[in-house]
Amino acid sequence: MQLRKLGTTKVREIGLGCMNICHAYGEKPSEKDAIHLLHTAYDEGVEHFDTATLYGFGASEALLAKAFKGRLNKIHLASKCGLLGVDGKRVLDARPESLARQIDASLSRLRADCIDLYYLHRWQKDIPIEESVGALSRMVEQGKVRDIGLSEVSAATLSKAHAIHPISAVQTEYSLWTRNVEIAVLQECRKLDIALVAFSPLGRGMFSNAVLRAGDLVTGDLRKNMPRFLEPNFSINLQLMRQFTDAATEYGVSTTHVALRWLLDKYQNLIPIPGTRSVEHLRHNILAASTEVAPEVMEIAENLFARNNVAGARYADAVQCEIDTEEF
Repeated sequence: MQLRKLGTTKVREIGLGCMNICHAYGEKPSEKDAIHLLHTAYDEGVEHFDTATLYGFGASEALLAKAFKGRLNKIHLASKCGLLGVDGKRVLDARPESLARQIDASLSRLRADCIDLYYLHRWQKDIPIEESVGALSRMVEQGKVRDIGLSEVSAATLSKAHAIHPISAVQTEYSLWTRNVEIAVLQECRKLDIALVAFSPLGRGMFSNAVLRAGDLVTGDLRKNMPRFLEPNFSINLQLMRQFTDAATEYGVSTTHVALRWLLDKYQNLIPIPGTRSVEHLRHNILAASTEVAPEVMEIAENLFARNNVAGARYADAVQCEIDTEEF
């Protein structure tokens, strides 16, 4: 894998999203299996590990601490604040005084003195972004955080935040079927030389053919509440996926590699962070960095999943209201 700029350092171009090792997609893997996956990622060359306070209400951070005990400084560690668990419930709290408590809690769970990249997971819209970023800036001054980032924000919010303290990365959903970032945020990142960290680059399993039937989703899987995975939308999107699979097969590549290569070619400082519980899928994802994909098949995929072809919004209304990213 090649190196790409991420804040004040460079990391290999495909990272690992650490949400689904303990959170959001139904039954979680055993601790042994999760740690084996993290170790394999490291051994295969992954440097950027991206977690959050929210994931498993701290469980993902604790797993990273256990997996990399004594060598946490060997990886590029990212976490997020603002969304957290309180009394078993998901809470959005980006008040400066709350963020100050959250960083200390994260450092304790991670058994770390400093986090390489610390994002504001969501902008809490009744609190000026300048106040929340000011709190993150103080963490940098205190030596608790090296670089700061934002997640799911608009270009306007990014610009306001960057004026308070340099923003090193924006994390947002970006994939063949979610291109909101192309409205303005991608351009702003290029202008300000900010890294773009793309989560769900494989369409939450769709582009790796991991979801073949809506009925495959188990209790507790967040996709069961996402419009694109609900009927009648799912059947429409699955038909697009079948056409994508046929095209990729014709060109001798996998849909996973097409989807990741399409992203990697979009911006020199873009780092996709596919998440997985499968060591086999992990290794296959990493191979995308060294796989040649014909421009013709990437164009086919881009056209297939054009905005007007994809059925359903990416989030339900209750979640969408939290998101600041521009909408088509």
